[in-house]
Amino acid sequence: MILYDHPLSSYCQKVKIALREKGVAFERILPEDFGTGRRDTGFANANPRGEVPVLLPDGRTPIFESTIILDFIEESWPEPALLPRDALRRAYARMTEEVCDSQYEAVNWGFGELLWFRRAEGAAAQRLKEQAARDTTALQDWLAGRLGDADWFGGHAFGWADAAVAPMVNRSVHYGLGPPPGSPLAEWHTRLQTRASVQETFEEFDQAAAKMQAAADFYRTGGRRREYRDHRLEWMIRSGGIDVVLAGLRDDTIRFSWPG
Repeated sequence: MILYDHPLSSYCQKVKIALREKGVAFERILPEDFGTGRRDTGFANANPRGEVPVLLPDGRTPIFESTIILDFIEESWPEPALLPRDALRRAYARMTEEVCDSQYEAVNWGFGELLWFRRAEGAAAQRLKEQAARDTTALQDWLAGRLGDADWFGGHAFGWADAAVAPMVNRSVHYGLGPPPGSPLAEWHTRLQTRASVQETFEEFDQAAAKMQAAADFYRTGGRRREYRDHRLEWMIRSGGIDVVLAGLRDDTIRFSWPG
């Protein structure tokens, strides 16, 4: 089984956590053409969007889009179950995932554009970072309300929602925007890191993050392009970063999703 992966991708991280929770072996491949816009590679053939993750369970047939991949994993390896059996609780887990995949990922991604890729400098960067901090607090407050006093988002057992939230909160912690020490969400993050599936996934993230400063100029000069799409583009514009988008278009250092 092959997984086209980038260790910084929160979408890849939740998929890897799910596979590792279920004890499913897989080979990670970081596509060499990721972010280049090439259309003549195995990765491009596997996902015309040029996005990770892509799972090839038989080494040939691709499945892309992280939630669809999670569905495939849950249906193919039902034990241990990540989704609860109760329909309402399943919907609750999926809603939590949806907010993380859209609103939360966009804020984390935008902060990374500033921290790692220096898309804005000076006062403009400071305003965007402050907005990211405010939005992160709002999202963590919402998540804390859904967690309540339970150990896990699914209640007594680690599950689907925990796998989806894990990369988001952990990246905030990496940015210095983690939940308040001693809070239920901070304690959940500490508890999370005791799981082998999460430890391995977060270690991969840390190793990749340590190299990002050196890679920043490569992305800023068009060697590779970061993808601006849907919630990411919305967050950057509504947070006052339209000049960042315009500069990326002018300099051809950003990209949008396929087709195009």
